[in-house]
Amino acid sequence: MPRGFFITFEGLDGSGKSTQLRKLAQWLQEQGHRVTVTRQPGGTHVGDRIRALLLDSKTENVAPETELGLMFADRAQSIAEVIRPALDRGDVVLCDRYTDSTEAYQGGGRELGSEIVLKLQAAMCGDLWPDLTILLLPDFDRSLERARRRNARGKGPDENRFEREDERFYRRVFDKYREIAAREPGRVVVIDGDGGIEDVHERVVQAVRGRLA
Repeated sequence: MPRGFFITFEGLDGSGKSTQLRKLAQWLQEQGHRVTVTRQPGGTHVGDRIRALLLDSKTENVAPETELGLMFADRAQSIAEVIRPALDRGDVVLCDRYTDSTEAYQGGGRELGSEIVLKLQAAMCGDLWPDLTILLLPDFDRSLERARRRNARGKGPDENRFEREDERFYRRVFDKYREIAAREPGRVVVIDGDGGIEDVHERVVQAVRGRLA
């Protein structure tokens, strides 16, 4: 059986990536593909517990290196339990965040740098990289405003720890995403600007259709 296809969605909170992932999953299923959807952190029993710890706003005094280690512990579990088995079945795997997020948030935002992130990726993840990464980069200020407004509504679990960071933190994250895209243009497709949901979806489908063909 041919190996499946691995697609990740990246971007700041408030960029619309989760919405676009759901719309792509529906489109792929309509085209006859078998789809596995997951997220990081989370997506497994162990990963969901790590997610709750990392994202809860009541979690305090987490060293950047601890945060980095927990992100990769979650990722290694997700690869073993969800991603590799799905790829072995021939599924299209859609993952909401992956190592690019860790490089952007911990490498850039926490200022740990890219080198340690990439070394951990090779050591803990079998150096498994996506076949395609969709990086959504709408206007920086609007994206951050949407994320904070959404989390302020208080619906669902408390996952606001990162939203408490200042604008300088998020600017470093944004700039690191740009750096990753420039470094890996063959893998990362950047969709920038503030188009509507359907317009962005069409651009995502166009990128995916070409790769799957």
